Amino acid sequence: MSNSGKTTLIEKLVAELTRRGYRVATIKHNRQGFEIDHEGKDSWRQKHAGAVTTVVASPFQVAVIEDVDRDYDIEELVNIYIRKADIVLVEGFKGNPFPKIEVYRSELKRDRLTGPNDNVLALAVDSMDHADPNVPCFDRNDTTGIADLIIQQYPKRQQ
Repeated sequence: MSNSGKTTLIEKLVAELTRRGYRVATIKHNRQGFEIDHEGKDSWRQKHAGAVTTVVASPFQVAVIEDVDRDYDIEELVNIYIRKADIVLVEGFKGNPFPKIEVYRSELKRDRLTGPNDNVLALAVDSMDHADPNVPCFDRNDTTGIADLIIQQYPKRQQ
């Protein structure tokens, strides 16, 4: 749900978990599609000439622009693209089976997106008036508490 604070929470969780020594990856799902390449750039020209995959590489970053024939699910994206991460935080993919932290902002005057069968790990709320007695609830700015819960539920694997 737009403007609820999901991206802000993920950004803060990435910083907090990284500070604690975790290697964090993120996935952002966008149903409308997106463009990361810019018209006229070499990689854009190669892609638009017909390349099914274009890799842009530097000594500091790698980006893959690849045509796909369908919307991959979270597990496929992790298996194909995510390496060297202890934790993957995902924004979007509302109907997935993985544990979720719902960010709820009361001023948007909307119902919660998740229910009792949605594998909700926690709620991050702007007011404890919206707490759910069946789910751990945190102030949406309590990044430390939410990170503690994530680490408790999903401890770092020894490598």
